[in-house]
Parts: sequence; structure tokens; C-alpha cells
Amino acid sequence: MPDSLQRWMKEVARLTQSGRLGRAAQFVQQALGAAPAEPAAPSQTTVVEGVVSEVVPPPVSPPEAEVGLAARPALEPADHLGLTLTGQHTELGLTRSYELYLPPEAAARTEPLPLVVMLHGCSQSPPDFAAGTGMNELAREMGFAVLYPAQSQDANPARCWNWFDKDHQRRGHGEPAVLAGLTHAVMTEHGLDARRVYVAGLSAGGAMAAVLGQAYPDLYAAVGIHSGLASGAADDLMSALSAMQHGQAANAPARGGVADPVPTIVFHGDSDAVVHPDNGARAIEVAVRRSELAMMASPTPAPVIEQGASAQGRCYTRITHPGIESAAAQAEHWLVHGAGHAWSGGSERGSYTDPSGPDASREMWRFFSSHVQPERRRAR
Repeated sequence: MPDSLQRWMKEVARLTQSGRLGRAAQFVQQALGAAPAEPAAPSQTTVVEGVVSEVVPPPVSPPEAEVGLAARPALEPADHLGLTLTGQHTELGLTRSYELYLPPEAAARTEPLPLVVMLHGCSQSPPDFAAGTGMNELAREMGFAVLYPAQSQDANPARCWNWFDKDHQRRGHGEPAVLAGLTHAVMTEHGLDARRVYVAGLSAGGAMAAVLGQAYPDLYAAVGIHSGLASGAADDLMSALSAMQHGQAANAPARGGVADPVPTIVFHGDSDAVVHPDNGARAIEVAVRRSELAMMASPTPAPVIEQGASAQGRCYTRITHPGIESAAAQAEHWLVHGAGHAWSGGSERGSYTDPSGPDASREMWRFFSSHVQPERRRAR
């Protein structure tokens, strides 16, 4: 029996012993090389990213959290490409589907793997977002798991995350609660590292990633926002459209600083006509704003500004805000010159990508991997 198959069989035994028979069956199906499925075609829709005016309430489900599993064959043999699993999570009466990618070494790990939660943009899907960002390929190379929650079309006709709705902006409420609950469930089921959990997203997904970082700083060790908006940028449809078109108003009330803001990396094209580039700067402002008491105890170092270009010639400016207590940066702002509303350095296999830009996926993972959840912020 090949070593890779032995590793997956060990995982099947572990799942069976813990009573997760449905997941064990799914591992068996994939580890034994189930018939390949046709890859999902990338989305060709031209629906503009952002928000929609009509939001349909999601279906009512039991209030308790639960994970339902649905078998899905691996796209290619599992011995060297890892596994893609699917399921559903219900929390507070809201249900969301997801895909979870586990790299080949997941079953043979000697220590828990990190987890990156990836939130797609409007009109996208988990397979499309995975293809466009290339995050699964990077996860295979670097050794981490990737979770792709899927927004329900019942909750938003354009499949946008409802980052602009007050009911979906707070801890323990709406979509933030579902996404945090799903993150916890996947971590528990697969023994992932609670100290190294990160969240990133594109556009509406980036805005929701910012919300999660603010609402659950004890869960997510760092946040990645691509072409998105800061948490608190809007509280209804009209303010969302205004922030997207013009940036957040200069006189908008600022969120109070905290002693320990969540590390954040931002990518934004300076020619983005869908979400104004000023929103990226605003997200960085939130990420580096510390309380007056914390600033008195240890002043904030000056940012470092660098100019550069991708291998394809796309120029960018990177502004790094040094950390206070460690060598890891507190925030990075990548302003990609001439880029529009698209994932920088992404693949043409997915929608809303700009292959000519610097590799946002790789840079986000580099930033993420330098951060571990501080014990003082860990969930109790």
C-alpha cells in the first residue's frame, strides 16, 4: 500500500473512532481514487461586485450548530493533490455550505495545520475563488488548510456577503456568527491549529473578513482584505454605495482604538472603479489605530514605504507598519498601480483576477504565517 494511502487510512481510523462515520466514508471514497468530477467552470458573470438592494431572509433552521457532510470525489488522485471536502454548517438558524481543502500531509501531520478562511466576492463561488486565487496550490506547497464558505443566494441574490447590514456586523449575530461557528467546527473536526487561523476575502468578502477580524479577534490571528472595505464603513445600503464609490466620508465617526488591533494586510488597485481605493487606506487605519493608553506605553513606529514591480511589470507601492512587540509587521498596504477590481496575481481560471499583479495569495500567506494568536486574545 502506498505511504500516502496509509496516511489517509489512518485518518479514516481516527474519524471512525471519534464517531464521524460520514466523514470517514468520504475519506475512503477519495483516498481510493473515486471517479474524477468535472471541474466547475469559472464564473463568466459580469455582475458588478458590491451590494444589492434586495436581501431575501435565509431559510429557518434549528438554532443549534451542526455540520452536515456531503461526499464529493476528489478532482484528481488524493495521493499528491490532497482532498477537497464539502459540507454545511448551521448556526442561529442560518445555514451556509462550504468547501474545505486539506493538503496531502494533513493525515500524517505531527502538529496541527494552520487554517486560512477565504471569503469569495459577489457572484463568485468557492470553486471559482479557489481557481482564481490559486490558494489550494499554495496550501499544498506551504502546508495549510483552506476553508471556502459559500454565500447563499437566498441570503443575497448576487451571493454578496451582507457586510453592510447592521444585522451582520456584530459578534454573535448573523453571518459573522455563522462564519466563526463554521471556523470553529472545522478546526475541531480536523484538529487544526487554533493559534494560526486567518481570514481573507475579495470585495464583499474582503469587507466581511474585516468584520470578522473586528468581531472575533480571539479567533482570527490576522486578516487579509483585497479590494474591500474596513469594518464599520457602512451600516445600510446607501452608506455602502457611497463608501464604495467615494471612500468612507472624512467626517465619518472613527472606531475607538484598542490596545491590540488585529494584524491586517490590504491589497487594492488604484484604478478600482467598483470599490474606491481610499477604502484600503481606511482598513489599514483601523488595523493600526491603538488606544491612547497603549500608545503612551509604547509609541507606534513610523511606517516604511517601498516601491516595486511584479515579474510582469505591474508597479506597486507597499507601506509596512512595523509591529510593537515583535518583528512581525502590524499591517501592510499594497497599492497596485493601474490595477482594477481583481485579485492581484490571480489565475485566469477564475473570475475577477489580474495575473499581471504581485501575487496577493503568496504575500498574504507570508504575512499570515508571521502571526500567531496571542494568548491574551485567545478565545476562552
